[in-house]
Amino acid sequence: MKNFYGMLARMKYINRWGLMRNTRTENIAEHSLEVAFIAHALAVIGNTYFGKNIDANKVAVFAMFHDTTEIITGDLPTPIKYYAPEIRDAYKEIESVAADQILTELPEEMRSVYYPILHEEIDEYSLKLIKGADKMSALVKCIEEKNTGNADFYKAYNTIMQSLVDMNIDEVNYYIMHFLPSYSRTIDELN
Repeated sequence: MKNFYGMLARMKYINRWGLMRNTRTENIAEHSLEVAFIAHALAVIGNTYFGKNIDANKVAVFAMFHDTTEIITGDLPTPIKYYAPEIRDAYKEIESVAADQILTELPEEMRSVYYPILHEEIDEYSLKLIKGADKMSALVKCIEEKNTGNADFYKAYNTIMQSLVDMNIDEVNYYIMHFLPSYSRTIDELN
């Protein structure tokens, strides 16, 4: 019996933003889906407006699985994960071991399909888009929390927005300008 998909189903029990007061909790399953939506959009934007040739579907799948190792590791808050290079490097190694462990929960014949996904073996530009989508999803969470008056997310919003701007990725900048404003609108304003 293999447990890969049962383990994926556990993603909904791993909450993000452990160091922050949240008005609504967010788990890694919903975060991963949102990152996949945004990463797909960034690839489509790149192809449509910037003449790129990005496999948007592949980018979306890799984005969907980008936090799968957190089934084993849990969600390590960003300030801790990047506190020092030694912690960052050690955590990368832990993620690699976790990915290998998760892969053992698949039949041998299927592992070759998931290995490159769980180990992020994708071209550098697509990986940059996924990282941009991951940050964009975090920014969306900040917007949602700020809209409820949760001041805990004000500084995080500014920090994440600046990191997105610093990435200097055309697709990310386009998304910020054309799509990000809709996240502050009410359902009536969206219709």
